[in-house]
Amino acid sequence: MYHFFVAPEQIGEKEIRIEGSDVNHIRNVLRMSPGGQISVSSGDGKDYRCELVRLEESCITAKIMWVQEADVELPSRICLFQGLPKGDKMELIIQKAVELGAAEIVPMATRRAVVRLDEKKAASKQKRWNAIAESAAKQSKRMIVPEVKPVMSFRDAVDYAKSFEKKLIPYELARGMDETRRIIRGILPGQSVAVFIGPEGGFDEEEIAFAKEAGITPVTLGRRILRTETAGMAVLSVLMFQLEG
Repeated sequence: MYHFFVAPEQIGEKEIRIEGSDVNHIRNVLRMSPGGQISVSSGDGKDYRCELVRLEESCITAKIMWVQEADVELPSRICLFQGLPKGDKMELIIQKAVELGAAEIVPMATRRAVVRLDEKKAASKQKRWNAIAESAAKQSKRMIVPEVKPVMSFRDAVDYAKSFEKKLIPYELARGMDETRRIIRGILPGQSVAVFIGPEGGFDEEEIAFAKEAGITPVTLGRRILRTETAGMAVLSVLMFQLEG
């Protein structure tokens, strides 16, 4: 069943209004008609099962059939802080991070990142990245659309992470796997988690030292060296199994 997102004000007592680009998608791409069923979310933790009633050019009206409390979101807010990778790897990273339950993604400009984005390019990329996040949220039946934040410097990202209760940074010189297991097992449902992933060249020593001073804990991902597009997914997968009841 196709899944869509709307703003809270678009949900009435008995009907939901769908506007914007989803109208064209439902009418002309999916070629749905009155009587077709969809599910709708607005970020309120509920899943609205609806039947299409009217398909107009600028608005679609759907009748609410029933509402159920959704239980698909992780019990913790997880933010992936991702060093800017080369090429289009960021698109894959965002897609998979959303599927694995990340609540938000922060692209970071780090010292060893090859990619450098000016203000105009960064704004264009962010718009594209948020569209990918929305698409992935629809596909994975998320109740929210995780936000991709504007590109931050590493120091700004560390400062932004101060409010998170648990902060992790995979690093090849971190202690052994037993210590990492202990750290992961100590993360409890409800606690917010920040995960810092470096670009292809990794973090330099000064960045690691700065992160440690800010209370970010180095962890290991094992004996093998993971690509930047793999490392974040490995951490998110482990956290998903740790936090989901």
